[in-house]
Amino acid sequence: MLSRGDLTDAEWAVLAPLLPTSNNRCGRWRDHRQVINGIIHRLSTGCQWRKPPERFGAWQTVRKRHQLWSADGTWARMLQHVQAVADAEDAIDWNINVGSTSIRAHQHAAGANSPAAHAVQRLKRGQTSVHLPRTGARSHAPVSVPGGGGAAGEALGRSRGGLTTKIHMAADGRCRPLSLIITPGHRADCTQFDQVLEKIRVPRLGLGRPRRLPDSIGADRAYSNGVIRAYLRRRGIRHVIPEKSDSKSARLRKGSRGGRPPGFDKTRYKARNTVERAVNKLKQFRAVATRYDKRGYVSLGTVTAAALLIWLRSLSMPRSIRLLR
Repeated sequence: MLSRGDLTDAEWAVLAPLLPTSNNRCGRWRDHRQVINGIIHRLSTGCQWRKPPERFGAWQTVRKRHQLWSADGTWARMLQHVQAVADAEDAIDWNINVGSTSIRAHQHAAGANSPAAHAVQRLKRGQTSVHLPRTGARSHAPVSVPGGGGAAGEALGRSRGGLTTKIHMAADGRCRPLSLIITPGHRADCTQFDQVLEKIRVPRLGLGRPRRLPDSIGADRAYSNGVIRAYLRRRGIRHVIPEKSDSKSARLRKGSRGGRPPGFDKTRYKARNTVERAVNKLKQFRAVATRYDKRGYVSLGTVTAAALLIWLRSLSMPRSIRLLR
């Protein structure tokens, strides 16, 4: 019996081929669908890992599965696959918009152990390395995860409101995240612009290179500087970014040496609200609206899993299943 928020049969048919069948340690994974439904429940409610309903099985399994898939990139690969399915349906609007949002970090999100402390704990248990399984692979190579170095290393920043994390994202014209990056909350938006764009990578279901370049980009004044405009011109990407008032004044003071004003399409700029609406969709998941995860890579995995659900629930499922076959 499915409950509200659980994967439907059609959604599960899209994800099932991407998941590993054996953990390569004399056993099999606990039912992936049951565990993913447990992760979805935690995403939606923001409850503690220790307090899910019993129908999802052991809470330790649900938590560890989410941590493993955040570390080895399984969530990111599933997100790219669902984006590829949408692209095959010609269901992606490549007039994208870039923005960011700050999320409050719960007090329990602070205090993560450093990598050195984790190494000491592993050595005490007689373990020399951590083996994280890769999706669909029979052999398991050690996977190193980012983090450490205090709060900044775990994408936690301090401001007047306390600990915060910032999500930088690019969203397509249908309010769905194309790429995601998290940083400490005090990090400026413009410093992550090129990384957000470089992370856009939508594979093809058939032959062909992954698509990386959008048709156009919209962004607000936080991204209005010469470095970003030059970067977009080099890549041949049309963009709509309003000019800052101080930049405009400096240009006018220089006269003819100040150059021409940047082009600005008011009609195209009105569509920038799609990235704000994509942020609102992400924050419908309470585990995203408030950060509870101590480690930065787990927090990014939480946001990526939420983005995966947004994409998955926007697809035309009967046609998507036919494309996969």
